[in-house]
Amino acid sequence: MSDAVKPMRVVVLISGSGSNLQALIDGVVSGDLPIEIAAVISNRPDVMGLTRASNAGIPTLVLDHKNYPTREAFDVELMQTIDAYTPGLVVLAGFMRILTPAFTEHYLGRMLNIHPSLLPKFQGLHTHQRAIEAGESHHGVSVHFVTAELDGGPVAIQARVPVLTSDDATLLAKRVQRQEHIIYPLAVKWFAEGKLKMTQGKAELDGELLAECGYQIDAPDA
Repeated sequence: MSDAVKPMRVVVLISGSGSNLQALIDGVVSGDLPIEIAAVISNRPDVMGLTRASNAGIPTLVLDHKNYPTREAFDVELMQTIDAYTPGLVVLAGFMRILTPAFTEHYLGRMLNIHPSLLPKFQGLHTHQRAIEAGESHHGVSVHFVTAELDGGPVAIQARVPVLTSDDATLLAKRVQRQEHIIYPLAVKWFAEGKLKMTQGKAELDGELLAECGYQIDAPDA
């Protein structure tokens, strides 16, 4: 009998409730995700995401950014902490920090982020309200490779959600979040299986370069 393929080691960075972390944990438990979450690191103490990780038996660490004199000093310490776990992939799951170019370059092509908009639209914060105010017919969520440009790396996958006339930012956010919990584990699975890569500044799936919007799906339940 041949040895089973070793699951890819993944480090997850969080700042809050960790709902996308929970989606990844659930994927590991179900056997659908061929990864091992080696550690969960938060830049904020006492957040729900740390509890989720502890409940799943995953090592947790807190690196409070307030304890560092500069952004660069924090990122250097974070980089050393991550690398001690030798991950094949770093996953940002609600990690609310702007990362330095040195940090993003170190993990180029092996760090994913999820952003609640159809990138390149609505980079930054308050995306749901901005989509409503702009009169968008569709909104959604993107998983992308992380580069030095904030929310600007090549998109791997998007889920599109219709904007309803009855929507406010809270209602729209809930529908978008349901799709987050579907497409983030899927992107991580593709990466762990070697199907998803970043090639010459573009996302590649199964050997084919993806369009700017990545692999796009329309949410069936929105």
